[in-house]
Parts: sequence; C-alpha cells; structure tokens
Amino acid sequence: MIHQVSYNFKLDVFQQKAIEAVENDCSVVVSAPTGSGKTVIAEYVIKKCLNQGYGVIYTAPIKALSNQKFREFKILFPDQVGIITGDVSINPSAPFLIMTTEIFRNRILENDSSFVKHSWIIFDEIHYLDDIERGTVWEESLIFLPKHMRFVGLSATIPNLTEFCSWLKEIHRNEITMIKEENRPVPLHHYFQCRGKILNNLFTVKRVAYRGKRSFHHGRNYVISNSHYLNKSFQSNKPERLMTHLLKSDRLPCIYFAFSRKRCEFLALRALDFDFITPDEKTLVLKTFDTLSLQLGIEASERAQTLRKCIEKGVAYHHAGLHPLLKEVIEQLFSRRLIKLIFTTETFALGINMPARTVVLDDLKKKYGRFYRHLKRRDFSQMAGRSGRRGIDKEGFVYSRINPDELSFQELKQIYTGYPEPILSRFNISYATILSLYEIYGDQLIDIYPRSFHFFQQKNKKRSHQLEQIKSRLKILKQLEYIKNNGLTEKGLFAKKIYGYELPLSELFGSGLLETFTAPQLAMICLSMVYEPRPRRRFPKWSREVKNMRSITNQISKHINLIETRFRINPLSKKWYYDLVPSLVLWMDNKSFDEIMTFADHDEGEVIRFYRMCLQILREIKDAPIPSNFECKVDEAIEMINRGVINAEQQLKQVATMDEA
Repeated sequence: MIHQVSYNFKLDVFQQKAIEAVENDCSVVVSAPTGSGKTVIAEYVIKKCLNQGYGVIYTAPIKALSNQKFREFKILFPDQVGIITGDVSINPSAPFLIMTTEIFRNRILENDSSFVKHSWIIFDEIHYLDDIERGTVWEESLIFLPKHMRFVGLSATIPNLTEFCSWLKEIHRNEITMIKEENRPVPLHHYFQCRGKILNNLFTVKRVAYRGKRSFHHGRNYVISNSHYLNKSFQSNKPERLMTHLLKSDRLPCIYFAFSRKRCEFLALRALDFDFITPDEKTLVLKTFDTLSLQLGIEASERAQTLRKCIEKGVAYHHAGLHPLLKEVIEQLFSRRLIKLIFTTETFALGINMPARTVVLDDLKKKYGRFYRHLKRRDFSQMAGRSGRRGIDKEGFVYSRINPDELSFQELKQIYTGYPEPILSRFNISYATILSLYEIYGDQLIDIYPRSFHFFQQKNKKRSHQLEQIKSRLKILKQLEYIKNNGLTEKGLFAKKIYGYELPLSELFGSGLLETFTAPQLAMICLSMVYEPRPRRRFPKWSREVKNMRSITNQISKHINLIETRFRINPLSKKWYYDLVPSLVLWMDNKSFDEIMTFADHDEGEVIRFYRMCLQILREIKDAPIPSNFECKVDEAIEMINRGVINAEQQLKQVATMDEA
C-alpha cells in the first residue's frame, strides 16, 4: 500500500509500520531518536493528503520551527502550503497549513468550519505536552480533536509511550498505532572532559574524578555564577583544550551547548584564538555573510560586525537575544558547513534542522524554573541527538564537560544511564478555554476533565485539586459577570478571544476604560501585559502618562489577584510591567531600531519578541466583538508597531524568497 509515494532509498522498519498505519486510516504516535527519519512519515502524510485532495495541518511548538518548516515545505510543495502563527498569516486558505499548536487549539474550540476538509494533523515534538507553561495546549488539542481528523504525533522522547497511547485510545474511538524505535542510524560515542583530560567512559570518569570523594547533593538552591567556571576543578578543564582536541581529531562541525546567552558569547570570543577554516573557506564565508547581511539589511549593526570577526574564524554564537535576521544568517552559514563551531543555548536542539558531527555540553546542570539542578535525561538526549548527520556521518560524538565539585557521580550516572523522565500532564485549563466550552456545554463543561491525560495519570487527591481549579475559575467568571443567565456576556465574548491575558484585559474592557485609550496608549497597555521582567532589573523613569496608566492597571491586577487568591487559583493572572514602554514610545514615533535600543536594557531579540507578542494581543483584541471605532484604534496601534524589523511576515517572505533563489 506504500505505492502512492515513491522513495529513492529503503525505508526503515519503523517508517514502514507508521506509513502502513496511515494507509489503514489509523492515527500514529512515533517515538524515535533524533535524526532517525521521523520527517519521512510526516512528508508521506502530507503527500497522501494533497494527492487525494484533502487538507493537512502541521503544528510545531515554537514559531522559529514553524517558520523553518514553512520554508522547507514551500520548496517541496509550491503553491500548496500556508502558515498561520500569531506573527504571520501567509496563504491561509492553502490545503497544507503550518501553524502553532495554540492557533490550532483556539480554532477547534471555536468550531472552525475551515478544518472540515483537513483530514490529518501532524503534531511535531508532541512531548511538548509536558511543558509546564504551554503543555496544556497540546492536551486540549488532542482532547477536542475533530472526529473526522486523524493525527501523527512525532517525538524523540516519550518514555511512557504505552501510558500515553492508552490514554489516547480511551478518548478517541479510532484506532491508534504506537511505534517505538530505539535504534539510532548514526551511532553515538560519548566522551568526557574532566580535570583537563578527555575520557571515554563513566568508569574512567569515576576513577579519575571521584576516587576518595564523598557523594553529595547541593540541593535545589544551587546557583551557577561566573566563578563556577573558574574554580579549581574547572581551571584545568579549560574549553580551549577541548576545542584543540576537536580540531585535531577532525570532529567538526560542532554544536556547543551552553546554558546562558552571556556564556555563549564569552566562549565564542575565547575561540577566536583558533582558526577552524581554510583560507578558501574564509573567503567564501565572509563573502556569504556580507551578501546575506546586505540582502537582509543588517550589515551595519554593531552585533553583526562583532559576529563577523567570529565568523572569519569559522565560529559563531546563536541565542534568543540575537536579531532574528542575524540568527537567520548564522543558520544559513552553519547549514552550508561554513561555520565549524557554534555556541548556542538549548533551544537550538528543539527540532531546528541543524545537525553536526559533534555535540558538546558545557555543563550538566541548568536552570529549571527558579532553581538549578542536573540535566534531565530527556533534555540530555535531545541535545546529544543533534550529533551525527544521517547520510553524512558514519558516527557522532558527544562530549560532556564534568565538574566533580558541582556534580555528584550519582547525578552524572542518572543523566547517562538512568531511565528518561516520563511525560506528565500539565493540564491547566484557562479562563478563555472555559468560556469557549461554556458556550457548548454550559455547566457540564466540568465533565470534560475526566477525558484529560491529567485525570488518566493522577490519583484521587490531585484529581480533586485539578477539578476544584476548574470549578473555581468557573465561579470567578460568573462572579465577575463573564457568564450571566446561562450565557456569555459582552465581556465574556471578549475574554474568550484573549488567551493567557483574559481577566486583566477584559476587566479593562468591561470597565469601558480600554476604549478610552488612544492607539499609542493601547499599544503600551498590550506591551506591558506581555512583558516579563528580569530579576534585579533597572526601572526606567516613567512619564506622567505612564504613571497614570500604571495606577489604573495596578488596581485592576490587585482586584483580580485578590479574588483568585481567595479561590486558591494557581498561577495568578499576570500583572502589567511597563519597563519597555519608553522604547515603544520612540518606535511609534518612527525612530530607528538602533535608536530605541539605547532606551531598552535588553537584547535585540528580546525586544523584537515582546513587540511581536504585543502585536499578537492587539490582533486578538481586533478579532473579538468590539465596536467599529475601537477597532480603528486597534488597527492604528498595529500599524504603528508592525514595521521594519518587527514585521515578522515581511521577514519570512524575504528569507523564503532567498531560499527559492
């Protein structure tokens, strides 16, 4: 039955099983190592749907991955693919749509009729269901999946796959095929840098680093500081020694994972003592960098010039603080194998197709929430899996830098040989979701909870707590008159469109104050809603206008949080933070991006991300039932922000055109 799509290579057994299940109209969940070829399954489903005249949806956990997939698939399926995220809407009526999981969840809760012709959906990185902040979106998408749709779930890491699939089979009538592949096509070899030596197994590490050393745990309050990298154990463990080893051993290109932006930049500058590329490569990489930078209009930026000095040596760094277009240039150079050593944060490991021969982990501890702890086995596997390029490398290499003064041998052993952490439900139904469900089910919406993965996994005490959270949110919505006389009020209809920020913005709307703000003030309000402050941040000087707005919004936040605390809601609704407003005022006054950055104590990438999040909220407000004169203000606010480097759709079209060229 696999005759519909031909391949010029032999399919692996797990790929064949997945495709056969698809042909039998069965949903499929595939857990297979990074780089094993899960994308082949997704492409088969896409081709099958398009050949048969049906629509298909591809969801990704982050916008960067959505954008990358759009660019890849646009070449494979010209004129048939579109993308819809909070930032971008290109060809939204295409039969093949790429979207963030949030967009898909929102649309199915609204009973979007446009999905009638879409017969399949692909959930890439489906283990994101375990994400504390956003995992509930995946769970809700699976619970409320339209009955006519089948799905493919792809992941490198679902240790409790049987449990996960058992839940899915319980809530869906259609058959679901579970496929687990543990074989990796490119074998990995693990090495350790410890006390200045390169070691090749855990036994040797224990003998060299831990002999006579008592086992210990630092506890949850362990904090990494700059001195952490300079203590006695690490002084002989300099990263330069490892770089020399990689260069002499011909184990480049290499992705070097570090867990802070500053650390990535610091290491890249230390690597400038080396030269990782030949004279011919140097000429080519500089020419390519200059050409791409000029095409994208970033050649004059200070950060671009700093990176140019690194790129001249075959080195780069990559993290969320960089300008998106500068990240694009770096990714293109790395994919063309002109950058041999890239220092990056762990987000580079999440599905972005940038494999290398070698992966280095700068440390085996990172921050989870507020505390530092040893790496989760699952996170380690995700990053290590980026080494060894299928079809290019016969083997891959993973190097871990060990500091025995900060990591016990038991912790190290758990990372390497322990059982991966199971994915857990993060079900935490939002106010907006409750409002959407209330329109369909009324008070019976609480009967939805037993269909959740949370209910399936947990025991009575945690079940009761989660159910009380849902009931309490419903009571709050009724108390604040989002629901009245068994229906949604005007305020309720507004709130169900504003995911994540429902109560603060809707209380402002319900009071009539939101409509009284000018377009610039409306933009300030939305930016302050999405902004997440840094710890130990410096406060800018507020204008009288901003002080008045802060006073109004602080009163609303206090009122909402007081009610939520009374009902024991966790987490509380977000507060407003006005730190970035001074820069936004300048931006809306048509100042250049370089000018506004002098008023924003943040990296370029952060500022762009928050501005784009602000635009997303404004678009959600516009999509809500609001008066036409207010809608004009929203349009004006969007227009004032969405220009130049902030215009994500324009940028995506620009780089997609470059791909085609």
